[in-house]
Amino acid sequence: MTAIASAEVVVTSPGRNFVTLTITTEDGIVGLGDATLNGRELAVAVYLADHVIPLLIGRDAMNIEDTWQYLYRGAYWRRGPVTMAAIAAVDMALWDIKARYAELPLYQLLGGQSRRGALAYGHASGRDNEELFDSIREHQELGYKAIRVQTGIPGHDSVYGVAASQAGDGERYDYEPARRGASGVGGTQRRALPAEENWDTRAYLRHIPNVFEAVRNEFGPELPLLHDGHHRMTPREAAQLGRSLEPFDLFWLEDCTPAEDQNALRYVRDHTTTPLAIGEVFNTVYDFQTLVTERLIDYVRAAVTHAGGITHLKKIADFASIYGIKTGFHGPTDVSPVGQAAHLHLDLALHNFGIQEYMRHSDETLEVFRTSLTFEDGLLHPGEQMGLGVTLDLDLARKHPYEPAYLPVNRLMDGTAHDW
Repeated sequence: MTAIASAEVVVTSPGRNFVTLTITTEDGIVGLGDATLNGRELAVAVYLADHVIPLLIGRDAMNIEDTWQYLYRGAYWRRGPVTMAAIAAVDMALWDIKARYAELPLYQLLGGQSRRGALAYGHASGRDNEELFDSIREHQELGYKAIRVQTGIPGHDSVYGVAASQAGDGERYDYEPARRGASGVGGTQRRALPAEENWDTRAYLRHIPNVFEAVRNEFGPELPLLHDGHHRMTPREAAQLGRSLEPFDLFWLEDCTPAEDQNALRYVRDHTTTPLAIGEVFNTVYDFQTLVTERLIDYVRAAVTHAGGITHLKKIADFASIYGIKTGFHGPTDVSPVGQAAHLHLDLALHNFGIQEYMRHSDETLEVFRTSLTFEDGLLHPGEQMGLGVTLDLDLARKHPYEPAYLPVNRLMDGTAHDW
């Protein structure tokens, strides 16, 4: 038996907030897990510290599946982003430990390599076509072979997903990470309210096809292009957009409509051939059940951090593979380098891999989380270090205290709260 001796929750903010679980075995092997829930980080930190860690001490670190089921079924209250992020962190840390004991990179325990590397896509955006084209070229120069395209909408000061948007108060900010609080009197932190953005779906639906036509005319037919709808459309509106984008051969249209009502995707699928990607806000395989069995989507977007870790995300991917559906795991900068590494080990091993979202973490973040990943010729690889291939500098992490941060709120032009 390899007993768990201790565990600690580390909340750090090197450029943005991260929640990391460290698990240490009785013989000193340390595993890392990502528990970051963007905008609700402390909820998971408390869940882990007060409810999960006391259950781990003394358990066998090698029994990963049993520990997963114990935490999922034993609490009675199942699912949800807080619970599943906490379970994910434990799961990742235990896989990290097991691979370190085996003295292998984790992907070797998942079946070995199915490919040389994971095709990655980057995020290009601009408030107008000129800025967008410059951003696409910058990403191509960085080595990206597939690119997500997001654009400003005429008449809108800011649009989530467009870098360097202008907030309503005139402040400039990038859309990742979540917007932080501002310094208060005496340098103390005050809890800022979320930024609020206005939205007009009809203006968006008129504008986006013209943008993709311009991008195709400028960059040609071969470049894989993706687009994220951020759940803003009804099923009918999503179908309209999907059909209008068919001439531009998208790699996928992401989150075109809120998918809690899985049946709604039948309407979208019936009215467009544009490939669909769904699921970054999903937490379990059950959230995908109808979407997968009826082949209503083409890519599952779940994130290792929010969908129960490596153990459960692999089950989601294996379930999808039966129906010819591929993976496209969620990979923004609010998934820490630990979660990012977990994605890459799965990407390398899974047969039904599709593409991996890749936003490079800041230099500040990568000083705290030292990672072995490489990005060459458009492909990501987790490296050959043992385990996940990530180390955490605890001393440096503690120099970056938590700062309250929120994602923006979206409102229709008449002030109605809306999906974003």
